[in-house]
This record gives sequence, structure tokens and C-alpha cells, in this order.
Amino acid sequence: MEQLIVGSFLSLFTLEFLVEFTLNELNLRHVRGRIPAQNIPDIFRAKIQSADYDKSVQYTLAKGRFQRWADLYGRAVLLVILFSGLLPWLDTLSTTLLSRFFPVAHAQGIIFCLAVGAVFFIIGLPADLYATFRLEARFGFNKTTVKLYVADKFKGLMLGVVFGVPLLYVVLWLMEATGRYWWIGAFVFICGFELLMIVIYPTFIAPLFNKFEPLKDGNLRDRILKLAEQVGFHAIGIYSMDGSRRSAHSNAYFTGIGKAKRIVLFDTLIEQMTIEQGVAVLAHEMGHYKMKHIRRMLVVQTVFLFVGLFILSLLVEYRPLFSAFGLQPTSHAVLVLFSLLSGPFTFYLAPLMNLLSRKHEYEADRFAAVTLRDGRPMEEALVNLTVKNLSNLTPHPWYSFYHYSHPTPVERIEAIRRISV
Repeated sequence: MEQLIVGSFLSLFTLEFLVEFTLNELNLRHVRGRIPAQNIPDIFRAKIQSADYDKSVQYTLAKGRFQRWADLYGRAVLLVILFSGLLPWLDTLSTTLLSRFFPVAHAQGIIFCLAVGAVFFIIGLPADLYATFRLEARFGFNKTTVKLYVADKFKGLMLGVVFGVPLLYVVLWLMEATGRYWWIGAFVFICGFELLMIVIYPTFIAPLFNKFEPLKDGNLRDRILKLAEQVGFHAIGIYSMDGSRRSAHSNAYFTGIGKAKRIVLFDTLIEQMTIEQGVAVLAHEMGHYKMKHIRRMLVVQTVFLFVGLFILSLLVEYRPLFSAFGLQPTSHAVLVLFSLLSGPFTFYLAPLMNLLSRKHEYEADRFAAVTLRDGRPMEEALVNLTVKNLSNLTPHPWYSFYHYSHPTPVERIEAIRRISV
């Protein structure tokens, strides 16, 4: 049975790798094939300069080449961690640390889970450093200093400990103290924990990384407030975020729920867009809220959590799973194995989620165009964002179907032009 488990994992692991690798290579070939003739889509032909198009192509190719090697590296790391004996060694180390320094309930499980997370964090640093300080910097996007990068990582680790340890403690306690239906209690607790994080993130966590200032009085603020009143979007405030400290990419979003809702605009977006374009982007984001897209995605994720915890409950006492990877059957071991092995068994769900996400994006674009009674500001905003962010104008259709959570810029603009307002 252990051989069947390992064989099933390796078969799906290989299938996932082949799908990802093939799609990436198809996309690279597709983009390269359009270079000689500068085959710019008609929608962008009069709106993007030749130099900007060439730069977007080179950015796309550079990211694709990096993705190729980063994926190989990441998959090799996962195989080493699973089959090198590292997991049993970490489990033994956590037992030793427990007996010497942490003689409290569930400390071994928490130490083991944190140790595995630390291994992935350390091993993932080279790829992250290269992407930040070489790839993004090469194309003028990275604004992060080494000091800021280290500070961000340190804060992230501390938050992981502050919130992760209590979460692990409660889940491990439920697994061992509440019988075979522990997963129902864990489901309720995790759902409550996630809702709490949604509420406290805008006020307490996000400001640890970025500076948020109320949007200054002026035409843009007045237009946004008028739009919010028009569509019935009630937020606690409108803020500008110093995204330019880390990146030249621009964006806007709203976050939080209930009275904690707030509208956030990157300072780069405010600088790069006209007032009409900025209002259109915010109308799009409000469209997600008014059409209940956020709530719908939360429901889908909650269903996935429920099903995942049920499957996990079936594996808790399945000894062949543990022996296949050299571990003893414990609650903390099954949590780690489930997180490491589930990817190849569920990778086909990602394109389905992206399909739903793209549907939401079309609907939010339509909402913006209809609400403003003019689709041109949304179209111009998309062109602006596409050009400034060096987005790929011509991805391979299979690649965009599998990977993209948003329709391509060309697809979105074509859909906006078909809207009668």
C-alpha cells in the first residue's frame, strides 16, 4: 500500500509538472513568434509605442524563463523534503526540543509544523531574491531596498508565529480531544479565524507593511465618494497606499468587511492615471462588491475547506500514509503530509477557479461601464495598466485559460466595446 501511495503521488506530481512546463513553453514560443512582425493586437496598435511593446515582450519572456527554472527548483526541493528522511529527522528533533525546553501540550506538533515551514522559507529565498532584485529590477519595477526586504520578511515571520501558533494549537487540540468528528469543530474554528483576519487585516496588519493615508481632498476623492453613494457602497474611508516603496506596479482594491471596509489606491495608480480612469477602476472594484463576487468566492473557499478537512479526517489514522514517508501516525504529521501532498491531487481545480474569477472580472467591467454610462474610461484604464505593467498582450490561449485569473486585456476591452450603455 505504501508503494501505491508513493506511486500515485509521483504520477500526479509528474503530470502536474508536464502540464505546467508544456504550457509555459507554449506561451514562450507563442510570444517569440510574434516578435519579428511586431504583431500588436489592433486594440493596442495606436496606443502603445514600439519600444514599450518590445519591453513588454522581453519582460514576458524573462518571467517565463524564470518560471521554468523556479518550478524545477521548487519541485526538486519538495521531492528532497519528502524522500530524503528530513521529515522524520525534524519530527525526532521536535521531540527532543519538547523534552528539554517546551514541556507543554502540543508543543511537539507546533515545533514540527513551524520547522517544516522554516525549511521551505529558507529554501525559497534564492528564487524570491532573484525575482525581486534581478528580474523586477531589470525592468524598472522593483523599488524595494535590502533593508526593507529584510524588514518585510521579519515582520511576516513574526506574524506567522503570532497567528500561526494559536491556530495550530487549537486545531491539534481538537484533533486529539474531540473524537472522530474533530474536523467539524476545526472547520467552525478556522472559518471564524479567517473572518477575524479579514476584519483586523486592514486596521492592524496591513499598516505594518505600508503607510496608509486618507486620500487628499480634491476632484478624485469627490468623484469616488459620489460614485460610492450612487452605487450604495459604504466604506469606512478612502486611502492612498505607498506601493511605490516596493514596486512600480499599480493597483487598487477594497478590503475588509462590514464597518471595516476601506478603499485603497496605490500611489502609483494615482500618479499614472487620469481622474476618469481612476474612477473607472474603483467602479470596477465596487462592482465586485455589489455583485457579491467576494462573498461567492468565500463560499467556494469554505466548501473547499470543509471537503479538505473531511478528507483529512479520513487520513488521520491511515498508517500506510505515514509509513510511506517514514513518519509516525500523529496529528501534526498528517497536517504536514496533507499540505505537501495535496497539490498534485488538486492542481486541476486551479483552472476552474480561474474560470469563475474571469467571469467575475467581465461582470465587474460591465458594472463599471454601465454605472459610468461610458465604457471608454474603463477601456483607457485597462490600456494604461497594461502598458505601465508591461502585461503580456498576446499570451497563448491555453496558457491564459489555465493560469489567468483575469481575462487578457484584449478580451476585456473587446467585451467592454460590446456593452451598450
